[in-house]
Amino acid sequence: MKNGGILDGIRIGCVKYLNARPLIGAYPGSVVFEHPSALAKFIWNGDLEAGLVPVFEAFQHPGYAAVDGVGICSDGPVYSVFLAHRVPLKEVRSVCLDTASLTSVNLLRVLCAEFFGIAPRTDAACGDPDARLLIGNQAIDFRMRNEPGWQILDLGEAWKQCTGLPFVYAVWLLRPGIGESGAVADAFRALKVEGVQRLEEWIQSDSFQTEAFRRQYLGGYIRYTLGPEEKRGLTEFRRLLEKGGLIPAGGAALEFI
Repeated sequence: MKNGGILDGIRIGCVKYLNARPLIGAYPGSVVFEHPSALAKFIWNGDLEAGLVPVFEAFQHPGYAAVDGVGICSDGPVYSVFLAHRVPLKEVRSVCLDTASLTSVNLLRVLCAEFFGIAPRTDAACGDPDARLLIGNQAIDFRMRNEPGWQILDLGEAWKQCTGLPFVYAVWLLRPGIGESGAVADAFRALKVEGVQRLEEWIQSDSFQTEAFRRQYLGGYIRYTLGPEEKRGLTEFRRLLEKGGLIPAGGAALEFI
């Protein structure tokens, strides 16, 4: 990658899931791979300077810059973010949360409060819940096992049906002082372009699930371009988070560079 050197020396983190491969696979340098919730803590604490981080972190702690044009998004079903429930949705009273999640936990809370008309207890201590929120590779594993007794509510699909908008799960966030010239953001955009061009390479070289599934997932469910409609989805998500008291109201708008 021609712009790889621009990112050298910057502490970079990325989610450790299949869906991030096209956004980071072309980068030859050092990367911290972790679950979304851990990456949010790392970048907030200053252990990372740039990260493909849950979008909720940008709303929870304003002050970051976001790389324009790049994200992990869906415009309908996402497959790897869902509520698995054993009782009808209206009867769900308890949800076991995936501790790796951040944005998806709050997406579920927004959907429950605003559109489903339920207010289940949410907890990381599972016990015997009515439902489970799962994300990422572990969610795909669960779904592919097709365990009896569970119904699947795809949260990307639910968001699209309720709002008519795409959903953005993660974006490249930069800590203050990183890449103010725009060169760092340009380098991440170039990584995305190269990574998407090499999509077939990632599909064939990865070993997670089957090649047919990887092609359908990376080439269909997941979208990597953050454009005007995705930004409208971000704005609506933020509005509903504020309405539900999940983030403070009136914070600074997310700055894209």
